[in-house]
Amino acid sequence: MVTRREKEQTVSELAGKFKRAQSAILANFQGLTVAEMSRLRKMAREAGVEFEVVKNTLAGLATRRAGIEGLETLLTGPTAVAFGYDDPVAPARVLHQFGKALREVPFKGGWLPGKILSVAEVKDLAVLPGRKDLLGRVAGGLQAPIAGLCRVLAGNLRGVVVALSRVAEKKAAAVG
Repeated sequence: MVTRREKEQTVSELAGKFKRAQSAILANFQGLTVAEMSRLRKMAREAGVEFEVVKNTLAGLATRRAGIEGLETLLTGPTAVAFGYDDPVAPARVLHQFGKALREVPFKGGWLPGKILSVAEVKDLAVLPGRKDLLGRVAGGLQAPIAGLCRVLAGNLRGVVVALSRVAEKKAAAVG
C-alpha cells in the first residue's frame, strides 16, 4: 500500500520533471512486454529522454502543480510520459523510432511550454529533424554563399597567376 507521504513525494517529483522539461509526450504503453519496455527505456536514455509510467491521478496533480492546464484530459488508461529536457523533439522521435523498429506505442498527445499537442501534432513533431541536424543545416546555409565567394576569388587569383606566369615565360623565351 502506497502511503500518502509517498504519493505526495511522487507528485512533487513529477511536477519538478514537468517544470524542467522542454516537452512531454504521453503514450499508451499497454501491450508492451517487460523486454520491450526495457529496450524503450534504453533508447530513451540514449537520446536524453526520461520515460516513466505514471498514475493518472498523481500525474494530473503534478501537471496542475507545475502550472500546466489541459494535459489532465489526456490522462486516461495506461499512461507513460516521455520527458525531453534538452531537445523538445527527442521524446516524440524516440517513441516514433521505437514504433518503427519494434512495436508502435500509441501517442495520447503531448505538451510543449504553453501548448497542449494533439496526436497529429505529436506525430508531426516526431518526424522533424533533431536540433543538431537543424543547426547543421542553418550553418551550412550560412556557409554556402561565403564558400562560393571564396571559390570565385580563388579562381580569379589563379587566373592572374597563370597569366603572369605566361608573360614571364614569353619574356624568358624572348630573352633566350
